[in-house]
Amino acid sequence: MSFRTVLRTAAALIASAVVTVSAQDATFSTKSLTPETALTAAKAALEQCRKDGYQVTVAVVDRAGLVQVLLRDRFAGAHTVDIAPNKAWTAVSFRISTAALGVETQAGKPMSAIRSHPKVFAAGGGQVIEAGGSTLGGIGVSGAPGGEADDVCAKAGIKAIADAIEF
Repeated sequence: MSFRTVLRTAAALIASAVVTVSAQDATFSTKSLTPETALTAAKAALEQCRKDGYQVTVAVVDRAGLVQVLLRDRFAGAHTVDIAPNKAWTAVSFRISTAALGVETQAGKPMSAIRSHPKVFAAGGGQVIEAGGSTLGGIGVSGAPGGEADDVCAKAGIKAIADAIEF
């Protein structure tokens, strides 16, 4: 076997290895909440708010911010149907609770311009749903008296599914 033949064979093997690695890196896998898991979280959040005496709307969104579940209690205000999904969308989009985003986007802060986006809701009630180092979705609650009360309900929703989503 000549030196050139060896070089050509080595070059072909290297090229095929590069193509194989590139093909493997061309896709990725993600974890998502099942509709049943999203519904369990929403129901638990709603029940917590009912227990605390509040009529609310709860939204659970997937990791892309698309609504999976929307539950509105009987007497929750009409505005809550828009606000709860926006809180969930905001939490998952920025990977931060909406209460924390509210602090980080106050006037004069570097991220204050974020508040001008029509879907951003920078007040309590939106939480990121995470497990195993992955963002799975977000949950938003609207209708309790203030963001802190909404947050209690949203966190109850996440707690209700915590064991099921750990991996």
